[in-house]
Amino acid sequence: MDSESVSKFPVGKLAILLAVLQDHEWRRTVERGLIAEGYRFTIGRVGAMDMMKVIAAIETAAKNNRIIDSESYREVHAVYHAIIEALQGVGRGEVQFGNILRTVGLTFSIVRGKFSGGPVEHEGDWIAVAIYGTIGAPKKGFEHETIGFGFNHI
Repeated sequence: MDSESVSKFPVGKLAILLAVLQDHEWRRTVERGLIAEGYRFTIGRVGAMDMMKVIAAIETAAKNNRIIDSESYREVHAVYHAIIEALQGVGRGEVQFGNILRTVGLTFSIVRGKFSGGPVEHEGDWIAVAIYGTIGAPKKGFEHETIGFGFNHI
């Protein structure tokens, strides 16, 4: 895998790769491809039983790493919807954790940029949130892998 072939991937696939390849050497290749194409991105980790803490961690990372303009309601709203959509995948449709005795340990990525590669070029920026990690009972060894993905226009 080289950064030139990675740069031909759509923004969503790149976000998923960043989250899944968190500790793998190929992550650097994906990052180089993102930089070459002018995407803004960040990677972070969060663990909690409270869904609001997960949302806050991802939204804060988007703001602090200048993926979105924290003063723009439209941009904050776009990332919020991408986060909620991704969490629906993590929770298999249920966006609840602690109140049903589930905890999560997650790596997330946020990627912002142009959405291209199809027959139609889309205007403006898009934001992708990918979440990969574990979910399960709040007891070591009782969790399993999970993944979620959210995508929204800004």
